[in-house]
Amino acid sequence: MTYPISKRTIDIIGSILGIIFIIPFFPFIVLAIIFESGCPIFVKLDRISEGKIIKVYKFRSMIQGAHAMKQDLIHMNERIDGPLFKMKDDPRLTHVGRFLRKLRVDEFPQLLNVIRGELALIGPRPHEPEEIAKYPDEFKHIQYARAGLTGLSQVSGASSLSFMKELELDSFYIKNQSLWFDIKIFFKTIFIFFSDPTGV
Repeated sequence: MTYPISKRTIDIIGSILGIIFIIPFFPFIVLAIIFESGCPIFVKLDRISEGKIIKVYKFRSMIQGAHAMKQDLIHMNERIDGPLFKMKDDPRLTHVGRFLRKLRVDEFPQLLNVIRGELALIGPRPHEPEEIAKYPDEFKHIQYARAGLTGLSQVSGASSLSFMKELELDSFYIKNQSLWFDIKIFFKTIFIFFSDPTGV
């Protein structure tokens, strides 16, 4: 499927505005991360978008080597309805990282992925390759859409949704996407971000 020019234009404009918004806070975020846990400032995580593995940028919110510790914590996973991993008090999170995640600030570097055309502003949630490998057959098509920073599943309950419900919402979005649909999701995201940042 050809990516719509109108959607790509909005992606670029929205990303530039988002970067302008975060620039004044950037030095403080960088210094806070360095003072607590050193470098690197950013992490690059494997995610699937348009059927390909991409490197998604985030401010580092965990201790170094956190991914290698995941298997040791898998028995404490609170998400028992699917392949996703979640811990309310994940010991890998730094103090600064916990704060950044609470405000969803850790995800702002993904705007660079949007500018590069790897992610969209609005789209299905980008999942890890090993998670996508466990999608039921009826939802395999989701991996071939361009994943987004926010989307229907993110503004409909985010991590409180069951794994199957999240897939149903992402599939519904893909089959019914439109400019007006994107605009509604975008403004709902903004509302949640400023009124309840933990809800996106």
